Amino acid sequence: MSLARCLALAGAWLLLTVLPANAQPMQERRGAPTGAFDFYVLALSWSPGFCETSARGSEREQCREGSGLGFVVHGLWPQSDTGYPTFCEPAGRFVPRAVIDENEGLFPDANLARYQWRKHGTCAGVSPSAYFDLVRKAQELVRIPDGFAAARTEARVMPVEIERAFANANPGLRPDMMAVSCGRRVFQEIRICLEKDLRGFRRCPEVDRDGCRAGAIAVPMPR
Repeated sequence: MSLARCLALAGAWLLLTVLPANAQPMQERRGAPTGAFDFYVLALSWSPGFCETSARGSEREQCREGSGLGFVVHGLWPQSDTGYPTFCEPAGRFVPRAVIDENEGLFPDANLARYQWRKHGTCAGVSPSAYFDLVRKAQELVRIPDGFAAARTEARVMPVEIERAFANANPGLRPDMMAVSCGRRVFQEIRICLEKDLRGFRRCPEVDRDGCRAGAIAVPMPR
């Protein structure tokens, strides 16, 4: 085993050992007041992992055979230091079709865009059009590590190695400012914490604690 691999394993072990034994899952605050949050989480799904582990993956446009998609925007989520707000506006609030058309390609499909507005965008305290502008701005802040585009075969890595790759590609981003999400030991998503004004990255202990703790996970390739 290489020295680099040993260091990665040691780093992951250290992260696991410092987790508090009584750590609780983040609490959803459905119907919270709009605009009442502390920062944003940009969730970028790794399409091959999402499609492999999602029960409804075959129904998604991003999972179409031959799409070749890697990272796609899952959402931009208002987040509090403790818990997170959802569905902050009354039922029936919708995204105008013109806004969906103007932002085609920002999300992998229009249905996801509409759902993300209802669940998370309504908590941002802005209009649908302004929310999608924020999503685009957040996406442009994050550089995807070159290794994900260059890889051609499935890999198995520790979650902390994915975080380090993003940290190396994005000055100012540290492992305690993001979290890897996984399911059935497969990489699904990276969640990166951003200041409320989207001027940079920020620490987010609760999000970090909620990350994948499965040990080595598979990173399937686009197809």
